Amino acid sequence: MNFIFLAIKEHPWGREMLSQLLAARFKPSLIIDEFSEGGEIEREKFEFRIGTHPMASTMESQAAENDIPVVEVPIHNDEHCMKHIEKAKPELIVFGGTRIIRGKILEYGESRGGVLNSHPGLLPECRGSASPAWSVHENIKIGSSCHICSTEIDAGDLVGKREIPVRRGDDYHDICYKTLVVASTLMVESVRAYSEGKLDLKRRPQGKSHNPVFRYNPKVEQEAIRILERQTYEHYVD
Repeated sequence: MNFIFLAIKEHPWGREMLSQLLAARFKPSLIIDEFSEGGEIEREKFEFRIGTHPMASTMESQAAENDIPVVEVPIHNDEHCMKHIEKAKPELIVFGGTRIIRGKILEYGESRGGVLNSHPGLLPECRGSASPAWSVHENIKIGSSCHICSTEIDAGDLVGKREIPVRRGDDYHDICYKTLVVASTLMVESVRAYSEGKLDLKRRPQGKSHNPVFRYNPKVEQEAIRILERQTYEHYVD
């Protein structure tokens, strides 16, 4: 199977997802890294969120060990990516921690096997940025989802969704790390389903959400940290 992997350079999300994909013997034919000021800000946010939890090996080292070509672009957009995508001719495009991507990249994927993205929240309940923080703040259950990308943010058909149990004593770093690991696992399951010709059997519409598309808000993130410290979150399993 020929698929390519797009990620912000050395993003924790991409490192974990690539590691799980390779462990399952799914090797991308190409990695397209975004190295940008905005990407670095996103990477640092996620590094803060997972705290001292261990990260997978760097994408650079994983690519070198597995003989995967890597190209670096200043931003994941049509201008900088399409020439590489058209040359690689992938059946499937996998997002391993990116900023919002639209345009011909999505169109190319839609005309073939699709574009897959994993999300650190339950969809459609918690769309947008900083989903673990918003989930705690708005008393939404913690979980991760995998979906087919569309032009709307986090709104394409679901191909995987899993709730994550939260126990008293879990802190913000714990739940963020759990969403990262489970989201990567859902991606592996979805790529495997695609390779077996079964991805369409997993597809289902998300439906509507009562919540808006959330945006990153440092005050909300800090309040989520305090809620978990006070153990006033509504969805503990113990």
